[in-house]
Amino acid sequence: MPLVRLDISHVRNLSSVRFEPSPQVNVIVGKNGSGKTSVLEAIHLLSFGRSFRSHKHKTYIQHENDACIVFAQLHQKQGSPIRVGLQRHRDGQIDVRIQGQRAQSVIELAERLPVQLINPDAFRLLEGSPSIRRQFIDWGAFHFDKDFIQAWRGWQKALKQRNTLLRRGKISLSLLAAFDQELIRLGEQVNQSRKAYVEKLTPHFVKVLSLLTTELSVSLQFFQGWDAQKNLAMAVEAGRERDIELGYTHTGPQRADLRVKTATGDALDTLSRGQQKLVVSALKIAQGQLLIDMGRPLVFLVDDLPAELDANHRQKLCQLLESLNSQIFITSVEPDTTDFTWADTTDVRQFSMTNGELSLLSKGLQES
Repeated sequence: MPLVRLDISHVRNLSSVRFEPSPQVNVIVGKNGSGKTSVLEAIHLLSFGRSFRSHKHKTYIQHENDACIVFAQLHQKQGSPIRVGLQRHRDGQIDVRIQGQRAQSVIELAERLPVQLINPDAFRLLEGSPSIRRQFIDWGAFHFDKDFIQAWRGWQKALKQRNTLLRRGKISLSLLAAFDQELIRLGEQVNQSRKAYVEKLTPHFVKVLSLLTTELSVSLQFFQGWDAQKNLAMAVEAGRERDIELGYTHTGPQRADLRVKTATGDALDTLSRGQQKLVVSALKIAQGQLLIDMGRPLVFLVDDLPAELDANHRQKLCQLLESLNSQIFITSVEPDTTDFTWADTTDVRQFSMTNGELSLLSKGLQES
């Protein structure tokens, strides 16, 4: 659901920002430190319940305030906009509201406001730990499979309980085997959802990457976390004695990974920095495209277009984003940083950010 209106209070240097974004392209221009990235951070906070800039919530709540608030109206195809809001308190408490009513969790916001982020840190998707790539897969599986989140939560709970038993020691193989039944059932469900999602994502990724560059041939390989020739029950049974020795569960969906390969090896080892950024951009756009193809609207946040991309590739990236018919928010130090002229029929709104104050510079369709 595109954002019709956005109200931000006490997020970093944004004391009070209220504006009505374009349903298509929004460019926020401002100097470094002006607060333009904080707008994207607030939108991300509303969708995920957390910031993409810091895991510590106190860092983005204004020092003199007890909480930050992000409120939005989300467009519906029929009927009035949906009112959603999130308040994050300094003590860590999160208050989520939908249509004025308290929601049970942030998940209800994530379902209504899917957000995809492309920023400099997003390129850790290749160079970071497998946990980052699992999060990438799980975001897609969550939106693709309505049963995924319940299975994932149950499996996570069973895994933590199992590891607690293993750390305590003096546990018999028979007791562990009895405990493992739920872990295996839910773990297989999580694995199947992840596998099905990657299979759906792969052709979209290949197509998007080919539109960004014709010089790369990259494949995606899903590693489930254990021998592909075995089911999870077989893998867990074979590893019980080792788990008891180690004091933790060493095989299972918690070891899953998305392996990005070229003809000569891992993409991280064989591609230049600029080529890696093209691959990550293609992964992000393909993930968004798959969701849009399912009839789900999406918001793209683009913070500081990749520095290692030349003007030609920046233009292609923007052109691809524009073609998705999603709502886009782009930050820029200068108005012409994107090196791209949007289509004449695109509703582009350009805003200026100065010391936490947002003002509209231009509004409407592009001039011919």
